[in-house]
Amino acid sequence: MLELDAQGVRKRFGDVVALDGFDLQIAAGEIVGLVGHNGAGKTTFVEIVAGLTRPDAGTVLVDGHDAASRSVRVRQRVGLAPQEISLYLPLTVRENLRLFAGLAGLRGRRQRAAIAETSAALGLSEVLDRQVGYLSGGQRRRAQAATAMVHRPRLLLLDEPTAGADPGTRRALLQLVRQCADEGTAV
Repeated sequence: MLELDAQGVRKRFGDVVALDGFDLQIAAGEIVGLVGHNGAGKTTFVEIVAGLTRPDAGTVLVDGHDAASRSVRVRQRVGLAPQEISLYLPLTVRENLRLFAGLAGLRGRRQRAAIAETSAALGLSEVLDRQVGYLSGGQRRRAQAATAMVHRPRLLLLDEPTAGADPGTRRALLQLVRQCADEGTAV
């Protein structure tokens, strides 16, 4: 089953063509990396899949649902760790994870268990109650990834997840990505 099916995706910003008929299919359990020069359209594509940007043409289906609809069904199926850190710096790691888990529909015991499991896998247990603004760069990168993974999405989008990450952060993140794929997440 395809978790992501993008056909003929086009996006232009004024005179700049970011995507020109891009196609990509990713099945459950697959890990796919998009490689290209700066400005090649990788981040634009991620934003379209996540429903943050509308394509000018083409279709993007997430688990059979139209990403452009920005529906709850799509949002619950997608986990996004954007290129730039987008956490609430005055909040603790735990508070950020609660927020993102809640947005994905996790509540109560399920939410607490998911936060504990994800933070342990990414080496964040010791800093769960620390404000994000006081974390190191690597810890912020792991916390960012944790917000995307905490609800175990069907499709995980990581935009340069290891940029600026130390070897330990990179190893922990890639190990959890493999685990997610083994459990059926398309990455």
